Amino acid sequence: CAGLRSLLQGLSFSVKHYSNNNLHILCPCSKIKAKKCHILDCSGGTCTHRTRPPGSIQPWRFFSHKEGTRIPSKRKQNTPIVTSELLQKNLLKSEQEIWNGISPTYKSMTKRIKEKLEELHNKYTFSSGSPRIRFGENVYFEENGCIFLSKADDDEGNVDVLFSTDDLGFSDAFIQRIRISPDQRYMAISLKSENSEEATCVIMKLGHFPIVEKVIPSVFSFEWATNDVLYYTSQENLKCQNVFMTTFTYQKHTKLVYTEQDARFFVDIYCTKDRRFLTINSNSKTTSEVWLVDCRHPFELPTLVQARTKGVIYHIEHRNDELYILTTYGEPAEYKLMKAPVASSGKENWQLIYALENKTKLVDFEMFSDDCIMFLKKAGHLYLKVISFVSHSVQSIKLPTWACEFESESHPEHTTSTCYFQLSSPVHPPKRFAYSFKENNLIEQAVQEVPIITNCHTTRLLAKSKDETLVPITVFHNMNSKELHRKPLLVHVYGAYGIDLNMSFKEEKLMLIEEGWILAYCHVRGGGELGLSWHKDGCQHNKLKGLHDLRACITLLHRLGFSQPKYTALAAASAGGVLAGALCNTDPELLRAMVLQAPFVDVLNAMMKTHLPLTIEEQEEWGNPLEDEKCMKYIKSYCPYQNIKPQCYPSVFITAYENDHRVPLTGVLRYVQKLREAALCHASRTSKKENWIPNIILDIQTNGSHCDSSWEHSLNE
Repeated sequence: CAGLRSLLQGLSFSVKHYSNNNLHILCPCSKIKAKKCHILDCSGGTCTHRTRPPGSIQPWRFFSHKEGTRIPSKRKQNTPIVTSELLQKNLLKSEQEIWNGISPTYKSMTKRIKEKLEELHNKYTFSSGSPRIRFGENVYFEENGCIFLSKADDDEGNVDVLFSTDDLGFSDAFIQRIRISPDQRYMAISLKSENSEEATCVIMKLGHFPIVEKVIPSVFSFEWATNDVLYYTSQENLKCQNVFMTTFTYQKHTKLVYTEQDARFFVDIYCTKDRRFLTINSNSKTTSEVWLVDCRHPFELPTLVQARTKGVIYHIEHRNDELYILTTYGEPAEYKLMKAPVASSGKENWQLIYALENKTKLVDFEMFSDDCIMFLKKAGHLYLKVISFVSHSVQSIKLPTWACEFESESHPEHTTSTCYFQLSSPVHPPKRFAYSFKENNLIEQAVQEVPIITNCHTTRLLAKSKDETLVPITVFHNMNSKELHRKPLLVHVYGAYGIDLNMSFKEEKLMLIEEGWILAYCHVRGGGELGLSWHKDGCQHNKLKGLHDLRACITLLHRLGFSQPKYTALAAASAGGVLAGALCNTDPELLRAMVLQAPFVDVLNAMMKTHLPLTIEEQEEWGNPLEDEKCMKYIKSYCPYQNIKPQCYPSVFITAYENDHRVPLTGVLRYVQKLREAALCHASRTSKKENWIPNIILDIQTNGSHCDSSWEHSLNE
C-alpha cells in the first residue's frame, strides 16, 4: 500500500473530458453526445511527408511509447517571453491582493448561502446518487470515493466495499469512470484530482480480498476486450492520439495498437453493447473514422469500417453480424440510424433505418438485443424513440414536461428487458425512470421518497432574433412570486460546439428559486439544442447570430415582465464567455451584473497562437485567423477583449483557475485589467450624479481546473 501510494502520488490525475475536446465539460461514458468527438495532437516530428494515412494501425513489433510532438510555435523563445511571464506574475499578485481585500465584505452573505446549500444538498443527495452498473444479479455503484457491490434483489442494503480512495491516501481524488471485465474478475477505475487534466487508471483484481493489479498514468478512455485484455488511450497535453493494449495473463505485456497523425482528431475507445467489437474512434468536430477490434480475437489487427470523409460523423454499434451506424451521412445533415453487414461496412452499403426529424437533438443512444432507444430533445421537451428490430416499429414516448436533462444508466447486458435512466432539471433533483420493452411502458422508480418541488413553474418561450429565427428560452420561477418585473433574473448562455446548456440539478439554482429569483436559459445558435444545423448556424462566420439571439432573448424576457435590466444578471462558463462578454460590450444597458467561470474572452489572441494545445482543433469552431484575413476581422468584431471601450459596464465577477490549460489565465488577467481601465475612463469623463463605477472582481483559484469539481469545492466557490 505504501509503495502504491508513493507511486500514485507522483502521478497526475485526469478530468471529465469535454465534448469535442472543447472548452466545455463532458462525460466520457457517452457515445452520442458530442462527448466522443475529441481532438488530438499530431505526431511526425521532423518528417516532411507521411508514409501512412492520417490514422494508421501499428504493426505489433512497433510498440514503443512515442512522445507526441507539438506543433512548433512561430514565436521566438527569447527575452520578451520572460517579460510577459513577469507581467503576468505581477498582474496575478495584484488581483490576489484585490480579492483578499474585497472577499471579507461578503463573509456574512457567504456564510448564509453556504448553510442553505448544505441543507438542500443533504435534503436531496440520496435522490441523485450515481447510476448503477448491472451485471446479472450484481450491481456496482460509486458513492463518496468508494465502489460498492450489492445484489439486485437485496432489499436489506447489504454491500461489499471493493475500492476506496481514502484507503490509498487520496481523499482529494474522485472516481471518474468504472469498467468491469466480462467475467467480473477485474475492475478498471480512472481517478482524477481537481488540480490536473491527467487521469490515472487503477486495475483491481476482484475476489474476497480485492487487490491492485496495475496502475497506468495519463489515461483517458479504456475498455475490456476480453476477460483479461484491456485497451486504453493515453492522454498528453489535452490530446489523445495513441491506443494501447495490455494483458493480465501470466504473459503480461503492453503494446501500441493505433496512432493518430492528424492534429484535428482525438481518439477514444468504446465497446459495443453485445461486447462483440471494441471500436477505436478517431473524431474531429466534423469528421469520423472507426476501426474495429474483434473481441473474440483481441490480438488481431483492427479493421477499418469507413475511411474518414470530410463532414461525415459516424458511431458504431453491433447486432446479429450487422453494424448499426449513427451517422450524419446523407441529406439532411442530421443524425440517422443506418445498418450494414460487418463484411461490407463501407458507406455505399449503409441502409437507412430511421432519420431524425428536423430541429431534433440526439442526446443519447442505447442498443439492446431486439430494440434500441434514442434519447431526443425537441422544442425543449424530452422524448424517447423506441425502435424495434423485431416488429420494425417506431414508438415515441414524451417524458414529463419538467424534465430538461437525461442521464442513462449503464446496461452491460444488452439482453436486458428494461432501460433505466434519470431525469432532472436545474431545480428538480434526479428522478429514476425505467422503460420496459416487454410491457411497452414507462415506469417511475420510487426507491425512496423524494421531496416534490411543487412551487416552481416552468415556462418555454420563443424569442425572434434579428434574422427572424425563433430562439427557445426555458424559464423557471416561484409560483408564489408576485410582481415578477421586480424580481432578480439570472440569465444563462453557452452557444458553442453544438453543446446544450447544462440544465442538470444544482442546489444553488433551487435556492435562488426559493428566494424569489427568476432563472432563464437561452438556447442560442452555436449550441446543440435544435440539432446539428443549430450548431452550424452559430459557429465560425455565423458567431454573431448567437449574440443576436442572446440580445433577443433578454429583450423578450423584459418585455414580458420577467424582471428588468437593473435586476438582471448574466451567467456563463468557458466558451459561453464569448457571447456573454460580447453582449456586455454591445448592450451593457441590458444587465446589472455578469458572472463568468473560466471564461474564454480573448478569442483572437488564442486562435493566433498555434503553440497552445487546442488552437488547431478549435479552428473548426472559430475559424483560422492566421490564414484568413476575413476570419481575423470577423473574430475581432465580436471578441470580448478586443471590443472593450469606455462606457458604463455592469458589475462583473469572474472565477478563473491558475492551472487552467484550456482557457489560459493570461487572457483573463488582460481582460479584467482592460475592463477596469475602460470603466474608470468612462467614470472620469462624465459628471452625472447617477454615474457609478462597477465592481469588477476576479477570484483566482489556486486549486481546481476547467472541469466538474467535487461537491465540497463547488460549495466553496
